[in-house]
Amino acid sequence: MHLLEPRAQPSQIMRWTAPLIAIAATLVVGSLLFWALGKPALASFQVFFIEPLTSSNGWSELLIKACPLILIAQGLAIGFKARIYNIGAEGQLIVGALFGGGVAIYFEGSDSSLIIPAMVLAGAVGGALWGALPALLKTRFNAEETLTTLMLTYVATFILSYMVNGPWRDPEGMNFPQSVMFGDSALFGILLEGSRVNTSVFITLFAVLAFWLFNAKSFLAYQLEVGGQAPAASRYAGFSAQRTIWFSLVMSGLTAGLAGVGEVAGPVGQLNLNISPGYGFAAIIVAYLGRLHALGIVLAGFLMALIYLGGEAAQVSLQMPAAITGIFQGMLLFFLLGADAFIDNRLRTPI
Repeated sequence: MHLLEPRAQPSQIMRWTAPLIAIAATLVVGSLLFWALGKPALASFQVFFIEPLTSSNGWSELLIKACPLILIAQGLAIGFKARIYNIGAEGQLIVGALFGGGVAIYFEGSDSSLIIPAMVLAGAVGGALWGALPALLKTRFNAEETLTTLMLTYVATFILSYMVNGPWRDPEGMNFPQSVMFGDSALFGILLEGSRVNTSVFITLFAVLAFWLFNAKSFLAYQLEVGGQAPAASRYAGFSAQRTIWFSLVMSGLTAGLAGVGEVAGPVGQLNLNISPGYGFAAIIVAYLGRLHALGIVLAGFLMALIYLGGEAAQVSLQMPAAITGIFQGMLLFFLLGADAFIDNRLRTPI
């Protein structure tokens, strides 16, 4: 019988190599999957990972999909370092979209240049408030944040469904569950003509720089990391556990809310039931694949965005089911967690 025994000092080199191991294992198993489905592996990988990047439109769509993933993952990484596991970023994204979209609907027909800033602020507040709820439940009632953040995602989804089927439904929308299309004053400006790349990318760029500086220079970041890796030492040093919980969940909710505004005031252009293809959940993988490092998250975000694009291309060219995207995301997370398990532990055979 083999048991896992914690290593005294896990290899940092191997920790940074783990994402590459996970990617390689995903490709190997992915090729077996394509073979089992009767698809040639090399041609399938060509469609999945190469063809989406053979045009300028493909690269612009890659950027569009990577930005919300990177933005959300930056916020999640703060909490993950402190062992605060927010897995409800999808719900916080939806609430941010609702708050920001509500501003656009309220000021429909207005040409004010303040609408977009107001939407961004409202989205940030909405996401932060939705992150504050599990923080309150954890600090007041010791409720597990993994459960409360996930359950609040379903609450947010039902609220969105109610609003687009009821008070905010477009009266001229053929009875579809969607709001009116937002006017130009409620949309981010297009950066690249002929593409969907818009000025919301600057929010993500600012977040990457801000979180990189925060992690590199801030004493609070050090407190969060100590609290996650050595709770006893953190308490002995007088670091506030409650402040760690509140800061982690509110900040991750804020970034998810900003991502929600970026979607409804960007590529989506309205409130509907398909605001996000699961960016809030996929961002969890992005954060860990990027090793909770601001720049590593950027690289991981582009990889995850490529998997989204590849999944769409595989559905069209290879007649693959829509679930193919989730399968590759799941395999990537599975192999990453497996690699980390053997980096932090070693097999011990009892005598």
